[in-house]
Amino acid sequence: MLCVLFIAAFQTQAQILPTANLTIFSEDGQRFFLILNGERQNEQAQTNIRIEELPQPYYNCKIIFEDPSHKEISKNMLMLTDANGVPQDVTYKIKKDKSGKSVLRFFSFIPAEQNMVRPSNCTVYRFGVREPIFLAGGVRTQTTTTTIQTRDGVRNDGAQLNIDMPGAEIRLNVSDPDMRQSTTVRTQTTTMTTTTQDIPPYPDAVNDGSMGTCRGYSMSPGQFEDARKVISSENFDETRLDIAKQAITANCMNTNQIMQVCKLFSFEESKLDFAKFAYAHCSDPNNYFKLNGIFTFSSSKEELTNYIQSVR
Repeated sequence: MLCVLFIAAFQTQAQILPTANLTIFSEDGQRFFLILNGERQNEQAQTNIRIEELPQPYYNCKIIFEDPSHKEISKNMLMLTDANGVPQDVTYKIKKDKSGKSVLRFFSFIPAEQNMVRPSNCTVYRFGVREPIFLAGGVRTQTTTTTIQTRDGVRNDGAQLNIDMPGAEIRLNVSDPDMRQSTTVRTQTTTMTTTTQDIPPYPDAVNDGSMGTCRGYSMSPGQFEDARKVISSENFDETRLDIAKQAITANCMNTNQIMQVCKLFSFEESKLDFAKFAYAHCSDPNNYFKLNGIFTFSSSKEELTNYIQSVR
């Protein structure tokens, strides 16, 4: 009995240990398919994908771009744990190296936790299941069928017949098969349809000119403040720029928020780089003219204006 209890306790503890999660995003918005250990994870090409409940500490990873002109990326031993083997929530990014080649680079990790808040604008899959459990963009209908069994009937073990006679009492138990327990099993099937609609992510959404690809949605003040603190905690513009791009790719910003992020950079070049990248993820691009006030040189203002006109 002691051994059984020990094994049961061990199994229970093993079941609650967190599994790893993997998020990969394309810095320049290229759609891709993700393959882990030879198994494709997404049927539709994505720019930002998250795979949850990964049980292994590392995987062989391959990125295949929807655009065949982009060479695929292969990476063996993609680690999803820390140095102690504890599963992590890991983020990698696809970026261009100095030669212009697409490469997969480690970005960040945090301890994996159960029931973590998923990033918005990111399609989420459960490992081994190609149907997304959270669809970033569009309308998805999920139908669940539940079968309920109910039992009706009255138990009757027979009838008792009492006969009273002078000086005697006679009791007879009469057992009738037709009067015994009658059980009816009724199966009821209920179909529930749930429709969810999420914020369309870049570049799937259509820019209507007023609300942008984010359809009017942006980070909440609390979310933005958390992101701003993380960005500002870095010492170098290059690292700040990488984190800022990741933040706005997963969670859109409005013009005022983008201005605040730009002010965190030390160099004009970094401000301009982020301002150009952020335009596609701005919830109110009609107010983007306000960013001209953050630049020192008129050439930067002109370059941003020309860029916006080229992508509209």
